Amino acid sequence: MFGRFKVGIMGTGSMAELMAMTLKSMRNVSCYAIGSRTKESADSFAKKLGIKKAYGSYQELVKDPKIDLIYIATPHSEHFKNVKLALLAGKNVLCEKAFMLNEKQADLVFNYAEENGIFLSEAMWTRFHPMRKKLQEILESGVIGEPTMLTASLGYNVADKDRITKPELGGGALLDLGVYTLNFASMVFGNDVDDIISVCTYNDEGMDMNDSITIKYKDGRMAVLNTSALSMSDRSGVIYGSKGYIIVDNINNIEGISVYDENHNEVAYHKRHRQKTGYEYEIDACVKAIQQKLTECSEMPHSESLMMLKFMDFIRKRNDITFPGEWNGIDEIDEDEFYEEAEEDDFE
Repeated sequence: MFGRFKVGIMGTGSMAELMAMTLKSMRNVSCYAIGSRTKESADSFAKKLGIKKAYGSYQELVKDPKIDLIYIATPHSEHFKNVKLALLAGKNVLCEKAFMLNEKQADLVFNYAEENGIFLSEAMWTRFHPMRKKLQEILESGVIGEPTMLTASLGYNVADKDRITKPELGGGALLDLGVYTLNFASMVFGNDVDDIISVCTYNDEGMDMNDSITIKYKDGRMAVLNTSALSMSDRSGVIYGSKGYIIVDNINNIEGISVYDENHNEVAYHKRHRQKTGYEYEIDACVKAIQQKLTECSEMPHSESLMMLKFMDFIRKRNDITFPGEWNGIDEIDEDEFYEEAEEDDFE
C-alpha cells in the first residue's frame, strides 16, 4: 500500500454517509469509492460527498484493485452475501453490526478469512472507543469494589424503518439496538454466562420491538438489559459495586462516566475527548491490523462477534424470531459464486 489507505463503501444509506464523512476528515485514509445496486444511486452519493469512484454494482466495487478495505453498510440480511463477495475478491472487510443474521454465517466467513489471510472485522464501534479503555481502568482500580450487577438501556423511536419492521431485512430491535447492550455487558462482565432469560413484544410481522434480557453469569453476577425500537431511552449503563457504582452516559457512544461512592457522592467524572464522529477509531484499528497482516482486530476479535451472535441466536430461539432465508447458502463458500454474482450484476 502506497500513499493514503483507500476505502470503498458498499451501500448508500445513512451509515454509509456517516462513514464517508468520517473518512474524509481523516488524514491517513481516503474515501475512494462507493458501490450501490444502481449507477444512479452511486453517482448521486459520490457527487454529494466528493468521492472519486462510483460503481453501479457491488461486483464492480470489489474488483477495483486500488481498494484496501471494503466497508459494508447494507441491511443485516445482506451482510453474509456481501461479505462473501468481498472476501472472494480478496478484499479486507469491515462489516457493520449486527455482523450477520446468525452465528453459523459468521463462523463460515471468519473461517474463510482466516484460512486465506484476509482481514475481516465487525464494525462494533463501541469496542474501539477510547472511553471503553477508561471504563476498564476505573473498574480495575477497585474504586467501586467488586461489581456484581449492571443495567443498560438503549431505545430509539425507529419503528417506521424498514430495517426494523421487515423480517426479510433481518429486522427487530435485538440485532439493531440490543446488540449494543449485549456488547456493553460483555465488555464489563465477559461471556462466562450461565443462562439468559428474555421476553419481547412484536410487530405485526413477528419482529421484536421491545426486548428485556436478563443474563446470569456463572460467578453470580447479573446484567439486566432493555432495548426498544418504539421509544427513546436514557441510553445509560449502570455498574453496581460493593463500594459504589458507575453511571455511563450513553452506552452507544460514551459521553461521560460518573463514579459514585457508597454514600451516593460523585467522586469522579470522566468526560469524552473531542472526536470526529466516533467511527474513526475502528478505521484506525483496521488500518493498523491490515498493515500488520492480521485477520482480525484485538478490539473486536472474531471470537467476540461469534459470542454475541450466539447469544442473539439463543434469544431469538426463545422468542420465536426468525428471518426468511437466513440458512440459505451457508454450507460452504464456493469461489464460483463470485463469478455467478458477476453475471447477475451485468444485467442490472
